[in-house]
Amino acid sequence: MTSATPTGPGRARTLAGTLLGAAGLAGLTAVLVPHRGELALASMVLIYLAVVVTVAVLGGLWPALAAALASDLLVNFFLVPPYHTFTVEHRDNVITLLVYVAVASTVAVAVDLAARQRATATRTGVEAEILARITAAPLGAGSLTQLLTHVRDLLHMDSAALLETTADGRQEAVAAVGPPPSASPALSVPAGDGLSLVVDGPPRFAPDPRFLDRLATAAARSLQAERLAAEAAAARELAEVDRLRAALLTAVGHDLRTPLAGIKAGVSSLRQIDLDLTADQRAELLATVEESADRMDALVENLLAMSRLRAGVVSVHPLPVAVGDVAAAALLHTPAAPVAVDIPDDLPLVRADPGLLERAIANVVANAHRASPPGRAVEIVGLTAGDRVELHVVDHGPGVAEADRERIFRPFQRLDDRTADGGLGLGLAIAQGFLEAMGGTIVPVGTAGGGLTMIIGIPVAGDCP
Repeated sequence: MTSATPTGPGRARTLAGTLLGAAGLAGLTAVLVPHRGELALASMVLIYLAVVVTVAVLGGLWPALAAALASDLLVNFFLVPPYHTFTVEHRDNVITLLVYVAVASTVAVAVDLAARQRATATRTGVEAEILARITAAPLGAGSLTQLLTHVRDLLHMDSAALLETTADGRQEAVAAVGPPPSASPALSVPAGDGLSLVVDGPPRFAPDPRFLDRLATAAARSLQAERLAAEAAAARELAEVDRLRAALLTAVGHDLRTPLAGIKAGVSSLRQIDLDLTADQRAELLATVEESADRMDALVENLLAMSRLRAGVVSVHPLPVAVGDVAAAALLHTPAAPVAVDIPDDLPLVRADPGLLERAIANVVANAHRASPPGRAVEIVGLTAGDRVELHVVDHGPGVAEADRERIFRPFQRLDDRTADGGLGLGLAIAQGFLEAMGGTIVPVGTAGGGLTMIIGIPVAGDCP
């Protein structure tokens, strides 16, 4: 481990104190010499003591001790009779000079010790602040970068990085803030398992090695937490893929069997030469084959649409369109069941992809038909709501509990598995995906008197980018 030492600032402080001592003592001596007969020796040495204290505060211990000794010699040579010699006539003056140099040296030591304690307290406060922030920060994605930022800012450095040794012996930055650290950073601390914390910039003081070890340990712990979070996210993604794959296999195996069986049965009957079929029977078998083929086509189309949504490759071409016209086209692709349509002709145009909007409406209406009691009409009501046009698709079926309303938009989700008409449980998921791709919304709410109402919101053309 390497650590910064206060070489640069220490030399500057020593030089400043030395210059101040030399200039101050020389100037003070020049001022006092003309008045040496008027002032007592004790008064003059006290004035010199003030200079020594100032030098101790600015330059530290050694310049202050040098100033104390130099001032004692200057007083003896210029201010104590006989002048311009180091001989002292009176015993009292000898005692004064000896006591002065002892007091000046003691004061210099005391001032320097106080300065060191103040610097240590400042350093301890900085270290405590860093550790407090690190402890309070939650571990997870981004915690390592946040930790390195705290270290860099509070140590007043230029950059901080966590390096990891690769298999070929090179060190690569796992995370870094600021410019890349130099080849010889100011601080470098092992963090274990091939990791090291490096901080680069102008050295200001030498931190406690134990404090640096705690920082390095915290950085390694943050890296481990980030990697564990990434692994957990990857595991969740794989689990979701596996769940969808299992649901897809189950749904396809269950829901494609019915139309396939209908097609096979119809074609097999038509191919039997010895089977005497009337024209009506042949027409009925052909209608069964066609209906089953349409159902398979719808299932495959839903699977392809969901795959595009999952891959994020849905192509959206928004145009100003009349929502009534799109709804009318969507009803052509829904089951032959009663529908009550109330869409005013004066609704503003909406900005949407006509094909995607038609498919979304058709899926929502088909879902409403499946939930509605036999013979009960599905209602479609259009109205304006602020900067949007809303379509309310209303059914009067059993409804959906509020806790389950978010779940109905999940792929392959069929509440209570009530569907038996070859649906994969993708209709509402696809409708939601298509609407969101166009900037629209779909919100389920309860129907008064029982049932479920799907509110489809589409932005008005004039208010959309």
